[in-house]
Amino acid sequence: MVSVDAAVQRTNMVDSQIRPSDVTDRRIIRAMLEIPREQFVPTAMKPLAYIDDEVPVMMPPNGANRATRSLMAPRDFARLVQLAEISESDVVLDVGCATGYSAAVLGRLAETVVALEVDPELAETAGNLLSETSYDNVAVVSGELASGYPDEGPYDAIVLEGQVEEVPFGLLDQLKDGGRLVAIYQKGPLSRAVLWRRLGATFDEREAFEAAASPLPGFAKPAVFTL
Repeated sequence: MVSVDAAVQRTNMVDSQIRPSDVTDRRIIRAMLEIPREQFVPTAMKPLAYIDDEVPVMMPPNGANRATRSLMAPRDFARLVQLAEISESDVVLDVGCATGYSAAVLGRLAETVVALEVDPELAETAGNLLSETSYDNVAVVSGELASGYPDEGPYDAIVLEGQVEEVPFGLLDQLKDGGRLVAIYQKGPLSRAVLWRRLGATFDEREAFEAAASPLPGFAKPAVFTL
């Protein structure tokens, strides 16, 4: 059973972080009010589940301070999902689902969600948590994040759950005509939420708002060596 404290924190998160940030899609607000975010973070992080920041869900084995994977800050996540314009009939690819919180929210908005995770431990955790909470329209799959999951495509929407330096054409190509891909895109020192929309054989790109997140593995630009 969810504790009263967690329920209060969840309401406070929505009222202080989500609603004031131009998130007007009531389905997103309702999902984030109802889904217990604290269940998707490690035990030590549960008191921080609703802070206005990223929450680490995996630390490196050598004990370094920087988290290797995190849940996005609630306001940035909510705004990114809203940017994707997900409808109830959509098939959505959630890239880098980590422990499954993002897939749980998307599962409230779309008809079907394919939750892709590269780390076997995180994929197992996400599968178990989503199964326990009866998200029958969400399937957790394993694979390289930058490769997407073409077996279940094409998709109406693709959501990248972290910061990237590039978006491979092979991932964009998994969109249906009119499909949308959203990500936090790093350009030099700045990062912004960006929307790509497929228009036949071309892709329209639009910057939406400033945002920040931990990098997703596999999306760094190749190093360029010069003499």
